[in-house]
Amino acid sequence: VLSLATAASAGAGTVRGRIEVIEKGGKQASGLADAVVWVEGPKVKPRPSSATITMKGKSFVPRVAVVPVGGSVEFPNQDPVFHNVFSVSGENRFDLDLYKKPKSGAWVFRHPGLVRVYCNIHPQMSAYVLVRDNPFWARPTENGGFEIPDVPAGAWVVKAWHERAGEASQAVTATEGGVLDVSLTLDGSKWKRAPHKNKFGKDYEAGEKY
Repeated sequence: VLSLATAASAGAGTVRGRIEVIEKGGKQASGLADAVVWVEGPKVKPRPSSATITMKGKSFVPRVAVVPVGGSVEFPNQDPVFHNVFSVSGENRFDLDLYKKPKSGAWVFRHPGLVRVYCNIHPQMSAYVLVRDNPFWARPTENGGFEIPDVPAGAWVVKAWHERAGEASQAVTATEGGVLDVSLTLDGSKWKRAPHKNKFGKDYEAGEKY
């Protein structure tokens, strides 16, 4: 289980458990490592950190990254063609303009929330950056298991997100030194890929120019 480690504090406990994503026909999805689970509510400032999402083969790799408020994401281009990384997600909107290999661009995310990232040239390219305002989050294992340590005692909400199933949440009460077991089910049965607009809010033109 991958999680952002924090210094253990008095009154802290552990939130652990498993998520599942239900797809069409009631089938359980596999490969859940691209999901994110977090505890919403604790007012604890996260440590600074950064992430990298590489453009390679006209794809974003990885497709999902998590950074704290004030954290940055680097977007190196390893393709011999131009890419234009952008997002129109609320206060985290940005535009890195055109560049190609070996150049790179970066952006600092200053507001919590889910950021949808696209390329203005290649509509098939998409990625997600989840910006968190505390350090209590985890990336599940492939089978959905997760563990979030050092969660302060208190009444919080555990949330899980997956690209094809949106969010699920559960109210919890963390206790000093306690271990909370949480199970979250996300409904991806109605998911279908939908086209998005370019950075100007218009449809992409047919064919690639760059």
